[in-house]
Amino acid sequence: DIKLQYKTGGMVQKLLFWNIGLFVLFSLLSVVFIFSTINFNHFDWVALSSNTTDFLAKPWTIVTFNFFHATIFHLIFNLLVLHFSGRLFNTYFTDKQLFGVYLLGGICSGLTFVSMYFILGKTSSLVGASGAIMALLIATATYAPFMLLRIPLIGIVKLWHIAFVILVIDLIQLPLENTGGHIAHLSGALFGFIFIKLLQNGTDLSRIVTSVIDFFVNLFS
Repeated sequence: DIKLQYKTGGMVQKLLFWNIGLFVLFSLLSVVFIFSTINFNHFDWVALSSNTTDFLAKPWTIVTFNFFHATIFHLIFNLLVLHFSGRLFNTYFTDKQLFGVYLLGGICSGLTFVSMYFILGKTSSLVGASGAIMALLIATATYAPFMLLRIPLIGIVKLWHIAFVILVIDLIQLPLENTGGHIAHLSGALFGFIFIKLLQNGTDLSRIVTSVIDFFVNLFS
């Protein structure tokens, strides 16, 4: 059943499986290494560091941080929003575009996080798919702002209302706590907006990801 769901569920389903699978796998490894003499912390290898030296030494973290989460609650919340945002995005766009926006939105949020913390002279690390998910949500809201949604206990609202409230919450919390996370959210949102505006002018940025994947597939086939 799991294999069938993975194969037939589309890109949103695959992203959910990847995030859950990686969380479970590395959580189990961490438990195993507790009882060994080896000091193992997978976040050292997958989290995005704002320290430019660490970042340049582990450049793959600009991608990997988008698929790992700090806690089970962090994972569950992000996956719920991913499921919601991804299904809305798929109403208008393809799976290839969805993966492209997820990955490029995440990379954009990571680069902004590193740049801003470098300017501020602060050091921190970042994990989580929030920036990538915000890119999907804001892209959809930019393309179809008047899409009607029924929210329990609230009623029918427009998609732009939801996007606006989320952005305002991030802006309010920006100087208060988890500054790096909110920077990632806002920069991911900005990428989603830019993606749609460029797409409407004939430029599909998601093709960058498709081209890179096709290159490596052909290289190793």
